[in-house]
Amino acid sequence: MTVQTLFTPHASQASGPYSHGRRGGDIIFTSGQIALHPETNELLTGVRESTRLVLDNLLAIVEAGGGSKETVAKVDIFVRSLDDYDEINKEYAAFFGDVRPARVLVQAVLAPGAVLEASMVAFAKD
Repeated sequence: MTVQTLFTPHASQASGPYSHGRRGGDIIFTSGQIALHPETNELLTGVRESTRLVLDNLLAIVEAGGGSKETVAKVDIFVRSLDDYDEINKEYAAFFGDVRPARVLVQAVLAPGAVLEASMVAFAKD
């Protein structure tokens, strides 16, 4: 099996010794993403805007591996506060529409200033 390391300019750059993601066979794993804008490196702190940017960044990584929104199998979300659950769900539902990946959402200690971090597992289309 060939394993491919994934990087894309459409997601915030990795801040440590890791890649944006990896593809092995038809499975794509992303690294966690916080709401860092890929062009300005600005950390967004609003819950809904952070959720959307993180999902956009993760999808860019999935697409770099040959996947799409429709092939996302699972999303793991780590939140600073469970009080943000409803706002995250609104943006998540708007992003995915009728696509319903499996999901985990748990409260966690995050990088300073981050309101959430998430990662995806997806299948490649090709």
